[in-house]
Amino acid sequence: MSNLVGIDLGTTYSAISRLNENGLPVIIHNSDGQNITPSVVSFIDKKTSDVSETAEKNLFEDENTFGRFKRHMGEDKTYKAFGIKHTPTSLSALVLKKLKEDAEKSIGKIDKAVITIPANFSSKAREETMQAAKMAGLNVKNIINEPTAAALYYALSSGNNLSGTFAVYDLGGGTFDISIMKVNGSDIEIIATEGVQELGGHDFDNKICDLVKSKFKEETGEELADEVFNCLSAESIKRDLSKRDKVRTSRLSSGTASARIEITREEFEDSISTMIANAEMLCEGAMDDAGVTKDDITDVILAGGSTRIPYISESVKKVFGKDPVTFSNPDEAVALGAALFIAYKSDPSDLTPLQKKSIEKVKISDISSKYFGTLALVKNTATDIKEIQNCVIIKKGEKIPCVVTESFYTTQDGQTGLDCSVTEANTEESDQEFVNIRCNESLPLPGGRASGQEIQITYSYNDNQIMICSFLDVASGAKKDIEVDVSAGESKDSEIDINDFTVE
Repeated sequence: MSNLVGIDLGTTYSAISRLNENGLPVIIHNSDGQNITPSVVSFIDKKTSDVSETAEKNLFEDENTFGRFKRHMGEDKTYKAFGIKHTPTSLSALVLKKLKEDAEKSIGKIDKAVITIPANFSSKAREETMQAAKMAGLNVKNIINEPTAAALYYALSSGNNLSGTFAVYDLGGGTFDISIMKVNGSDIEIIATEGVQELGGHDFDNKICDLVKSKFKEETGEELADEVFNCLSAESIKRDLSKRDKVRTSRLSSGTASARIEITREEFEDSISTMIANAEMLCEGAMDDAGVTKDDITDVILAGGSTRIPYISESVKKVFGKDPVTFSNPDEAVALGAALFIAYKSDPSDLTPLQKKSIEKVKISDISSKYFGTLALVKNTATDIKEIQNCVIIKKGEKIPCVVTESFYTTQDGQTGLDCSVTEANTEESDQEFVNIRCNESLPLPGGRASGQEIQITYSYNDNQIMICSFLDVASGAKKDIEVDVSAGESKDSEIDINDFTVE
């Protein structure tokens, strides 16, 4: 039996899981005996980092401690500790290394892993997540969208033979996703997904910080220093407001002034109402994309720690017209679903008989979360001038696996080559400046021919998130095949060697 694990690499907390010998998904405790590990890296010196609850306490106070970096995956952002530059990728790798090392103390060497990501993650963010796993020494063959993992866990753990159309509302520490899916037993078909990379518990904490500081200023006339009250302090108040109508801080002192500040649940809800309204619009958009109404939704499944906030349940009920279904611990649902997914994706020889039985009926059908196309010379209808434009071949929301073929034509007499580009975009974009060129290769063509030779372009996107892009010169049979790993993109070397760091 191989050691297979599922990892939820979260904005604020991360977790690692596996299927036990009986085929049940279970969380692997960290070295502190906890189910979840703060996604916080605190550097003790140039070569030693701490990923733990102790590190979390230093967040926002120590210049060598960093968190919430998942929100910046895919961005050119750097962090500096003891003169060494780090990136969201390298910091994520240190969190993954901590999870890996703690798990291996318990179960032995990890053979393969699956990592979950927000459904709305950009291509570059997906690439960097896979790179972080590689840096941490993990053998990751697949990634899975977080709402899909949560739905898989719910479908297999509910004890009921589920059937219908379900919505998964996934609101964690930093990101929000809403996915609409059809479920029949353990057969899961994703039919629509929407989301935003920067919406979650961290934003709510910031609003509480603003409220407390504003009230302190009103009551005392003094500014409340960041080191006196920060997002960790706000997180504690946020949790208390999920149980109480109002909360008073401990006595806060700044300069010559001191005060205890009271925050009500109503004030908190007013402060985050715009963000929740944005989430509601995304839910409506996902239902529109899926071609369903709230009356078609069987259940709404909540995942992610931020869904504990009562205002979230009220918002979900308003949009979908029904009370949502909650997990006993929404922080762990995604990781537990990832453990089921890696078993589903693995060779049966890697599983015990009971593990095989637990996933034998699982079938997951996903959709394209991006637009994929190619660059071609197209006449601009407004200017009547030919220009390079992006031509979409596979649309966002296309059910996968799928095969799509489009015909294009050479533009010059005697043309001896063809640029074979594969593009990706979040919207149906024609301007080449606003698309990501995943790859660009060349196909030699026979010379001496008139323009207008047919080129068939076929994109074949399978359920392993691999897309084969074929460029075929119909007359000569010349062909160029390009393989694109949609889930991961291309791995890139990092300037930082994680093996140089000790993680405590």
